[in-house]
Amino acid sequence: MAEEAKSQDLPPLVTRKPVKTKEGIEALLADRGGKRYYEELNEWPVDTEALKNTLNATCKSRIRTWLKICAHCGMCADSCFLYLANDRDPEQVPAYKIQSTLGKLVKRNGNVDTAFMQNCMDTAWSKCTCCNRCGQYCPHGIDMGVMFSYLRGLCFSQGFVPYEMKIGSGMHWVFNAQMDVTVQDWVETCEWMAEEYEDEWPGLNIPVDKVDADYMYTVNAREPKHYPEDIAEAAILFHLAGDNWTVPSKGWESTSLSMFAGAWACCKQHVEWVYEAMERLKPKRMICTECGHMHRATITEGPYWAGIKSGETPVPSMHYVEWVLEALETGKIKLDPSKKIKEPVTLQDPCNYVRNAGLCDVTRKIMPYIAEDFREMVPGREHNFCCGGGGGFNGIGRYREQRNIGLRVKRDQILATGAKMVISACHNCWDAIRDLEEVYHIGIKWSFLKPILIRMAIVPDHLKPKEE
Repeated sequence: MAEEAKSQDLPPLVTRKPVKTKEGIEALLADRGGKRYYEELNEWPVDTEALKNTLNATCKSRIRTWLKICAHCGMCADSCFLYLANDRDPEQVPAYKIQSTLGKLVKRNGNVDTAFMQNCMDTAWSKCTCCNRCGQYCPHGIDMGVMFSYLRGLCFSQGFVPYEMKIGSGMHWVFNAQMDVTVQDWVETCEWMAEEYEDEWPGLNIPVDKVDADYMYTVNAREPKHYPEDIAEAAILFHLAGDNWTVPSKGWESTSLSMFAGAWACCKQHVEWVYEAMERLKPKRMICTECGHMHRATITEGPYWAGIKSGETPVPSMHYVEWVLEALETGKIKLDPSKKIKEPVTLQDPCNYVRNAGLCDVTRKIMPYIAEDFREMVPGREHNFCCGGGGGFNGIGRYREQRNIGLRVKRDQILATGAKMVISACHNCWDAIRDLEEVYHIGIKWSFLKPILIRMAIVPDHLKPKEE
């Protein structure tokens, strides 16, 4: 009882407002796993008037038309990996999922209760990754991914958002990154990685805030936070290529958990920080690291969030795989053919830069440089299934069991290829494939491109360490 009374004296964790203070983030983090958070959410009232006003202001003709013209034909069903993984449960049909949540929300004009909004939250984050695969098969061109993203935004505005997504979007406001990595942390990590690898790679440098470089490189905050060697590997490859490059001290992180959370104001603010770095440093091009949703958030969606009518970033921007292909084709980086991967290799297509940005050919052109036995998943390319980790699904503890069930489709795709190595230039795919192996033990390895390229690279004599 004392603990209960004490918890009643604490400020609420659930709120309709985004978390914008370090103290707010720390309070959420102290609630391990979100136990108190979800207890509060069970009693959290819906502000029906505000929800009605939001719908009237933002739910325009496109979404209303899509909801009305859905023919309930079921063509979207087999397109959804969660429908297939859950033994073709009718409640996992994309059309059902959106009509039973957003469809009812619109029909009732926001006059819904707490239980309904909790169901919307659970459906929007545990039954859809916004991979947009179903939209390819809809005879009417209905884009379920867009509608589920919109539903997430409505849920976020009312406070019905998974615990980890609330934290992640708050991190963006407080740290300008999806994790608690400050500008000082970031710059010191760059210095540390350059020093750590300098003996092996003489002259290695990670230039910070260099103006007029050919490339400005941005990363995922998980790299400096959890595996900074990825930053060193990027630096080594730029070093091998002889490129003039830099990283910004501010605006260095261009992933967006706020996009997964439906926190649209934060999405706008975050890409503007990245764009300010582009305008400040004036690079010729921007490269984002091996991350799919980073490409979508910063390059595909970002200009529209920032109000750039052309739909283009302030400087031309590219995914890391595009830079790799360019470096290989121009000979800036040369690989030793004898070091090609000998075991069967397959390729995971990240939804956000393949299906949603049309880059399916780029990585396939890289594969002959690095693999002797490349095997396509079926289906592949823009028709490939989501890995099961997108849209924030990897990181939400409340839905871990559902995520693990969803991994079955990717498991079966990989097994059908006979491949022993899965390559994917995306953080969320990498995590999902790693977790897939931990859950299902199918005997595979997984990798980003960077470490493979470094192992295979032919190092010019002038870049080798001098013998003692």
